[in-house]
Amino acid sequence: MIKSLAARAMMCAGVIFLFAATARAQVKPGDHISAQNAALVKDLVSPGTYFAVTKGMAMEIVAPQRVEWPPPYKIATEQYSSQVRLSADHRDVLGYVAGQPFPLLDTNDPYVATKIMWDSSFRPIATDDADLRFFECQVTTFNPGGSQNLENQAELGHVGGYYEIGRTEVEPMPADPDFKKTDIWWRAGAYPVISPAEGRGSGGIRYRYWDPDRGDDAWAFLNSTRRVRRVNETILSSSPGLTTWDPDHAGGFSAKPQEYNYKFLGERNMLGVVHAKNSPEHPCPTDGQSTACNEDWEMRHNYVIEVTPRPEKTSQILQSKTIVYIDGELWFNPYVDSYDRKGELWRSQIYLSTYRDRPVPDAKVAIYPFEREFVLASSSVDEQTGQVTTCYLPSPDTPERECWYINMGAVDREFFSTDAMVKAGH
Repeated sequence: MIKSLAARAMMCAGVIFLFAATARAQVKPGDHISAQNAALVKDLVSPGTYFAVTKGMAMEIVAPQRVEWPPPYKIATEQYSSQVRLSADHRDVLGYVAGQPFPLLDTNDPYVATKIMWDSSFRPIATDDADLRFFECQVTTFNPGGSQNLENQAELGHVGGYYEIGRTEVEPMPADPDFKKTDIWWRAGAYPVISPAEGRGSGGIRYRYWDPDRGDDAWAFLNSTRRVRRVNETILSSSPGLTTWDPDHAGGFSAKPQEYNYKFLGERNMLGVVHAKNSPEHPCPTDGQSTACNEDWEMRHNYVIEVTPRPEKTSQILQSKTIVYIDGELWFNPYVDSYDRKGELWRSQIYLSTYRDRPVPDAKVAIYPFEREFVLASSSVDEQTGQVTTCYLPSPDTPERECWYINMGAVDREFFSTDAMVKAGH
């Protein structure tokens, strides 16, 4: 098994550099991409990302570099993946413990798309817990070459997650005993709102269950009413109106995997930000400070999957389909494009990541014995309105520089409770 994984890693490395070589006629390290020469990258990014480039999101092309999994995640994959399989209906995953479920993929497998999406569901960026502090987002509209049209700005004290299975770095491992009692796969929370003032203290939490037929539970606390209310699961695929983000498309494609069907569209050589150089990220001066640039974009090996809601979910989901791009080393999404019910491009998410042993160069607490991935900025673009929501971590004016605390036990199960959310909001 170990030899097989090593061989696969060597093969992936070769594929990345082979793809990079085939694209040299279009872009090469040292090229600067702007709205004026955006056509050079039209076939090397998603349609939504290309739209952002045409509106002024500049790119710097650099040579590709390798990315390794965190050693604990790699060890767990080698130890447990041989026992993992799809269920009889090819909808669920069985025998999973920790690490990547399906490290050995055959693109001729009729269910390879489902396996890829399960691999992405158990991505190595965070396996145990994560606490993203002072999460700041700005809502703007594209204004190429002009000043910023700031429509809204928000800051959250914490955006976090706690995983009850697949744990590789923080006890209890590889699963929290609570999982057997509650069947909760993971818990997520975003609270308290720090700004704007009218929403201060508000927040939300979400639980995902391992049972494929049980929908997510979610609750919101509104400081204006001082009440906790239950959130209908169908709302999780739509934005709240003040931003272009929705919970199912935040942090990459994050809807419940068993509620969708998957089609493998192939493997493509595409550009992505994996070794970002800026921290904090810089609002882009050439698109009205709507996205973040100028960042280093390198050629990456991506799997491309078409995601459509299962028939019983179609009437509840606003997106007719989502095209998910998955980096074959990070298993994270460099970008995700969603289409409305008419089949027209609607919203896209773009992620700028870095790979190192700490989230910021001057970190004093969040320092790891190995390199891992951190997302420094993410933009959600509405191609139909030109509205953009870009979130920064850290932001240029955050009171804390480190912001990312991954697999450090910074949050526990109790953080993701309505009582903790209400207490933080008062």
